[in-house]
Amino acid sequence: MVRLEHEILFTPIPERIARLRELAYNLWWTWHPEAQDLYRQIDPDLWELVYHNPVDFLRDVRQRKLEEAAASPAYLKAYDAVLKSLDAYVGAKKTWYTRHHGDAKDVQIAYFSAEFGLHESLPIYSGGLGILSGDHVKEASDMGLPFVGVGFIYPQGYFRQRLDPSGWQFAEYNKLNFADVPAVPALDPEGREVVVEVELPGRTIYAKVYKFQVGRVALLLMDTDIHPNSPQDRELSARLYGGDEEMRISQELVLGIGGVRALRRLGYKPTVWHMNEGHSAFLVLELCREHVAQGLSFDEAMARVKTQCVFTTHTPVPAGNDAFPLPQIEKFFWSYWPQLGLTRDEFMDIALHEQQWGPTFAMTTLALRMSDYHNGVSKLHGHVARGMWQWMYPGKSQDEVPIGSITNGVHTATWLAPELRELYDAYLGKSWEDNLDDPRVWQKVHQIPDEVLWTTRQRLKSQLIAFARARLTAHYRHQNLHPPVWPVLEEGILTLGFARRFATYKRATLIFKDVERLKYLLNRPGKPIQIIFAGKAHPKDDPGKHFIQHVYQLARQPGLAGRIVFLEEYDMAVGRAMTQGVDVWLNNPRRPYEASGTSGMKASLNGAPNCSILDGWWPEAFNGKNGWAIGEEREYSNQDEQDWNDAQSLYHLLEHEVSSRFYDGRDAAGVPAAWIQICKESIATVAPAFSMRRMLADYMRELYMPAAGVKG
Repeated sequence: MVRLEHEILFTPIPERIARLRELAYNLWWTWHPEAQDLYRQIDPDLWELVYHNPVDFLRDVRQRKLEEAAASPAYLKAYDAVLKSLDAYVGAKKTWYTRHHGDAKDVQIAYFSAEFGLHESLPIYSGGLGILSGDHVKEASDMGLPFVGVGFIYPQGYFRQRLDPSGWQFAEYNKLNFADVPAVPALDPEGREVVVEVELPGRTIYAKVYKFQVGRVALLLMDTDIHPNSPQDRELSARLYGGDEEMRISQELVLGIGGVRALRRLGYKPTVWHMNEGHSAFLVLELCREHVAQGLSFDEAMARVKTQCVFTTHTPVPAGNDAFPLPQIEKFFWSYWPQLGLTRDEFMDIALHEQQWGPTFAMTTLALRMSDYHNGVSKLHGHVARGMWQWMYPGKSQDEVPIGSITNGVHTATWLAPELRELYDAYLGKSWEDNLDDPRVWQKVHQIPDEVLWTTRQRLKSQLIAFARARLTAHYRHQNLHPPVWPVLEEGILTLGFARRFATYKRATLIFKDVERLKYLLNRPGKPIQIIFAGKAHPKDDPGKHFIQHVYQLARQPGLAGRIVFLEEYDMAVGRAMTQGVDVWLNNPRRPYEASGTSGMKASLNGAPNCSILDGWWPEAFNGKNGWAIGEEREYSNQDEQDWNDAQSLYHLLEHEVSSRFYDGRDAAGVPAAWIQICKESIATVAPAFSMRRMLADYMRELYMPAAGVKG
């Protein structure tokens, strides 16, 4: 074993393949399957055991295995090709950014988020917000943006989901060993490790900054589990969304204020500050404090700060927006507001939001008031957000409220199945990945022969079913129970997928509204259906846990068993397998509470059409030929009526449209031509319009460059 500069032990690597270590420390590998294959080929069993983590892999792999790889001409050919691609990528002079903004000088975008979903081996994300943030960073790298991400590392991450025999969810926390992940201490220009200080009531808290290299860009994540913090403060960054309200405000204070100080210590000079949701909004106060310390009044400081700040809201329900009681704010900020030249009341007024339970200091209010650029994450959500926050803009109509919309997208390379990438390489042209947001490129999908796309899609479904069966078997063994009688899931059957956070408004149990009708649809002679469920509920969300338990128990009932399964421990690996392998993606939130949603975009990218409520992103995507719309484009005052009507619409679609398209009209080779046309239309319309490339191009044009003071 050898010791690196950051005190990590590795198995000695033969010189010929020594750059495997370098590759492991650049998360570029997370969206390049060919790079992951370099480790998988050496020891497939170990690769699975370490959950696709190359750093952990290189610590545990036997030297003999490495030497065998280094002596294999076939392996060396693949190795050289991957490292050549990495070098060309990192060293590229011509990027999207240089092509579109080559004349812009001194632009630096700082992107703050409470969570980043980069890969399943780095469990510091909870769901959609984190996955979106991870995709955002990856695409910023692909486009060559002057970009840096800021967040927390969370040594205990988000919880691992375990289900007891009744299907009740409980949380399991495993501490992350920093030696097992591609993290290195961030160093200042003098080569010193960076530890930032933030004042909390009666004490100072210290946060060490770690650097993750994500392609061409850096992601800076802070950790408070260090000396000389108290045991309580060491737990501050331990868990994502853990602890009580005091823990939450402490986390957000360190994220916002500590994040600004970390960037300053590391020599960054951001011209754009992007708050992804309100968790990091305290950063605006720190920016104002810096200006006031230089002699400006608070009003002058605020005017300057606002011009550089961007705020994205993701939450269409009031309860999802953090707001703290004024006495708590007073406890944490009594020594801070004098540094801004403000009285207590003046400070509170910055983010005052009168709630039913009393006055609060609201993070969304703070972010909106202290930034000039605001957006929701779909057109519908932008409309909803303007209504929610209209009270902040007296005299303005809802349509005049300055909250725009940029609809979310997904990072194509992360979520696209390798088998489909090969098809796209063959039929879309060599430069298709350079033009991900060009609809003309994606129209070439229609040139793929029906039988080729059908065969590829069915192969992906077979892989999903094998994956699901393995997960189910592991779950039952974990509980010392006998696995269910096979077959559980069948390869030739129309397969629906439902995987997301089990918040109640997402209505995971909607399809069970009429169990007898569902049994008929699942077991209909000649046209059966099966459904794979996955998802987590927040540890404090008991109603969401009851939804999981309900699905889990129903999956064992006669007439449902084998056709309905619930997969434990929803994460990025499960999300990839499902969005790549299902035939149809099911999405049925209670409109209008789904701000955007992105899982259905990933499914469509892989050729699985959506069957969805017209909420979030789907009203913008649905054209009558690329999937199905559940219910009407309207809101209800009576939720029971809404649920019943939407359930009936869903049953009707599954029985008379979806299953008929899938099973009827097959040619001699068994290919359903009408079905494949829906799949192709889904890819052609969704892939460009809902790519992260399109999304970030919109951010650059509408938000980032104006905030940086660059005129178009």
